[in-house]
Amino acid sequence: MNDDEEFLFQQEMAGVAPLQHEARVLPKRGPNATSAAARRQAAVAETGDPNFLQVEDLPKLDPWYVLSFKRPGVQNGVFRKLKQGRYAAEALLNLHRRSVTASRKELYEFVMQAQELGLRSVQIVHGKGQNSREQEQASIIKGCVNHWLQQFDEVLAFHSATVQQGGTGAVFVLLRKSEEQKQKNREHYTRGG
Repeated sequence: MNDDEEFLFQQEMAGVAPLQHEARVLPKRGPNATSAAARRQAAVAETGDPNFLQVEDLPKLDPWYVLSFKRPGVQNGVFRKLKQGRYAAEALLNLHRRSVTASRKELYEFVMQAQELGLRSVQIVHGKGQNSREQEQASIIKGCVNHWLQQFDEVLAFHSATVQQGGTGAVFVLLRKSEEQKQKNREHYTRGG
């Protein structure tokens, strides 16, 4: 700008004040806005118990409801094979006729131990709950398992079992590779295996 333009600009802007704006706040992204790791740390800090699985507000599901969950990044072909039961279960946990408290403890220990052992595919039998004496108790464990498995970072995907392997009374679970397995794969593929 030359001096004349600068002078004209300053005259025009003489009475102008900057706009006032409120501080920006980032919106939460739905009910699960905090990361699973942050929820875990908060749960351990509150209770001293490493089991972070929530026990309040657990949904009850229909006995025939098909459980299905897949994290972003899981390939569709891998998920399809899981749904079809084409991954052999390396371990089995039976929660049938267990209480919610016992199921919570056993499921947590089972997933953590499976991860430590480097297991990739496991099966959990939760039952359908259709024979419950009181209908309000129907499918409580099934709803708990559905809710709890989604809280594990180690769980990549899960789907109700095929009819031959338990149907809607069981679930196939695909677990994340352990760091040891990842390292073995890296070494194998860098050698040209």
